[in-house]
Amino acid sequence: MSLDTPKQPLILISNDDSIAAPGIAVLVRVMRRLGEVVVVAPAAPQSGMGHAITLSEPLRLDRSQLFEGIEAYTCSGTPADCVKIAKHLVLKGRRPDLVVSGVNHGSNASVNVIYSGTMSAALEAAIEGLPAIGFSLCDFSHQADFSHAEPWIEHVAREALSKGVPAGTALNVNIPKKSDDPIVGAKVCRQARAKWQEEFDTRQDPYRRPYYWVLGNFLNEEIHAEDTDEWALAHNYVSIVPCQFDFTHHAGLRELHGAWTLQLPGRPTPAEPEQPTPVSPGDYGPANPQG
Repeated sequence: MSLDTPKQPLILISNDDSIAAPGIAVLVRVMRRLGEVVVVAPAAPQSGMGHAITLSEPLRLDRSQLFEGIEAYTCSGTPADCVKIAKHLVLKGRRPDLVVSGVNHGSNASVNVIYSGTMSAALEAAIEGLPAIGFSLCDFSHQADFSHAEPWIEHVAREALSKGVPAGTALNVNIPKKSDDPIVGAKVCRQARAKWQEEFDTRQDPYRRPYYWVLGNFLNEEIHAEDTDEWALAHNYVSIVPCQFDFTHHAGLRELHGAWTLQLPGRPTPAEPEQPTPVSPGDYGPANPQG
């Protein structure tokens, strides 16, 4: 009797640029070398949607024949919707070994992760307890060259499949734009402290009503810090940032507990609950009772 062939990893793919974007085709091409691939991606572009979900209208799920030999669907909702509907309806109880999102056209490093639809799909997977990675290429062009990125995408995905992703996290992986210089390597980094300085271009429609285009410049507030994703990308490294969906700032938590008055003026402060009496080891009886 012949031995059974090893079970292939199940890899779920989504994105925010839509199922027709060049970046997701790159991800499908790479991931099908690593395992069985299922695609559930937005039917239309959903960039900048953050972690939005659809509540006020129904979701549509349609089979797609875009990728030969791949089970693929378009979803009318957001990237987070795509992961939810994939888990509950498409995969029918099968648990993905890895969820990957992208490849996004443009950087999702630093503060951009907050607005990113690409990372929302990855973080939704992390909420579900699934290992997840969001991939982005620092090139917004629809004709972007992904050739230098493919080996790194495959390498990072293989590492995640073989060694795992920390529980409750999704990896935010950004890859420098193609240049004459080869990528130096990869760095595990922290998110750079940065922000967008917005401007609003005011115009008028034919009825003389104002409307606005949002413009802005990206400001890295710690340009010389060598442990950030922005520094890594500027020096031609692939940046890898582990991100969490728990937004609690624990140092701030301690500060507020230590400094704020947490009761309305004139009201007594509630008594602290009594601390239970510590239990001694002897209270449990013998460690190995006989008879």
